[in-house]
Amino acid sequence: MTQTAHPDSVLIIDFGSQVTQLIARRVREAGVYCEIVPFQSADEGFARLKPKAVILSGSPASTLEEGSPRAPQVVFDSGVPVFGICYGQQTICMQLGGKVEGGHHREFGRAFLDIEKDCALFEGLWPTGSRHQVWMSHGDRVTALPPGFEVVATSANAPFAFIADEKRKYYAVQFHPEVVHTPDGAKLIANFIHNVAGIKGDWTMSAYRAKAVQAIRDQVGDKRVICALSGGVDSSVAALLIHEAVRDQLTCILVDHGLMRKNEAADVVAMFKEHYNLHLIHVDAVDRFVGELEGVSDPETKRKIIGRLFIETFEEEAKKLGGADFLGQGTLYPDVIESVSFTGGPSVTIKSHHNVGGLPERMNMQLVEPLRELFKDEVRVLGKELGLPDSFIGRHPFPGPGLAIRCPGGVTREKLDILREADAIYLDEIRKAGLYDAIWQAFAVLLPVQTVGVMGDGRTYEFVCALRAVTSVDGMTADFYHYDMEFLGRAATRIINEVRGINRVVYDVTSKPPGTIEWE
Repeated sequence: MTQTAHPDSVLIIDFGSQVTQLIARRVREAGVYCEIVPFQSADEGFARLKPKAVILSGSPASTLEEGSPRAPQVVFDSGVPVFGICYGQQTICMQLGGKVEGGHHREFGRAFLDIEKDCALFEGLWPTGSRHQVWMSHGDRVTALPPGFEVVATSANAPFAFIADEKRKYYAVQFHPEVVHTPDGAKLIANFIHNVAGIKGDWTMSAYRAKAVQAIRDQVGDKRVICALSGGVDSSVAALLIHEAVRDQLTCILVDHGLMRKNEAADVVAMFKEHYNLHLIHVDAVDRFVGELEGVSDPETKRKIIGRLFIETFEEEAKKLGGADFLGQGTLYPDVIESVSFTGGPSVTIKSHHNVGGLPERMNMQLVEPLRELFKDEVRVLGKELGLPDSFIGRHPFPGPGLAIRCPGGVTREKLDILREADAIYLDEIRKAGLYDAIWQAFAVLLPVQTVGVMGDGRTYEFVCALRAVTSVDGMTADFYHYDMEFLGRAATRIINEVRGINRVVYDVTSKPPGTIEWE
């Protein structure tokens, strides 16, 4: 979908920090539209977006290294306000005539900032002489300021922890205001956006809905759209938004690939046929998908097989309808971010089951992606705006490859059936305990491990089931949910007793830092 126009926006230039996405979240929370672009294409991003302000992210790189990332000169020539964070501060200083050195005392974790003088970013927040907690993560540090800059705050190990050139509206900090460990960090970012850049907080789902509907109409015209409906929140919101824009030109297709949760396909068909006036085709493709996946163990190969089969299925259904010019899908902004290798790393493969980079040429269709600019929590707000019930909006996310990636190792029909039953019991226990809404995502995983156990008077050799539950806001970061042992014991007992093929249950307590992929 052609991106909607956002006259008051912020451009975030990503130098490779693992928390760049959190900067975007803080800007969106302040009611302002923003986009992240990798430093390699920042010139193009600046020209396209025409931002009212620019934020420079952190980075694992060092400005002292040859060929290290820099901000494009157009940022400084444009006259727009600039906010540099950590590496962003250092590259501002290097590019504008200051100095950065390595070899000083490194600073990682909690630190305290002493406010030396007033600053526009401190307005209503930090008075002169006060002290505030921040979160540091740096090895290099600024040792000489560019002309026009002055120190407004210091820390024990960073004498230039917060610097400003208020005449040019340039601000730079050595710490990370975007993380929760800097308690007032979000307010600092909001002050930069509103007080310094003068951008109003008019980024609302109501406004986005209207712009997106018009953008879909402009793109589609009088042509036909088929929409990939999985039954999840993302695809459902995308389908309703496209339907609002083009009505009878839309046909939704639910591909039942045998990798969905228990009874999910039937539940989705019932909900959309009973409550929404959408043309929905239910395609039974279980044999096709599971047949090709059987015995495949490499997770990336699984994703590619599933993506290819989805495309082939949509092509076939489009032909039955007499052709379609557009394919609608629920691609989100994190999908786009994680599918772009900003710093030459492996992240380009993370969302390979999405068609983020476009469709095969032979398909002769264009993508319609009305959620491409939104984070997960924003999609839920939009869903509510569109009238979806809270019970549906609050559903835990379920990835496109479904149970295939929650069955590490070789896929078989038997293993999928075992996993489906264990997953259903796990979710049932979560709901009975009143925990479903407190957890962002919960699921079972059938590990490629079999263990010896004794059940009753017999010896068993069966699979190990792992349970996972995480808390999150936008799906970019996550932490494991802290169950009590009574709940885990109850869920494990039910799974072992009721699911033939499992004789042991474990709980996964890993967290998800930004940029990591599904547990597989």
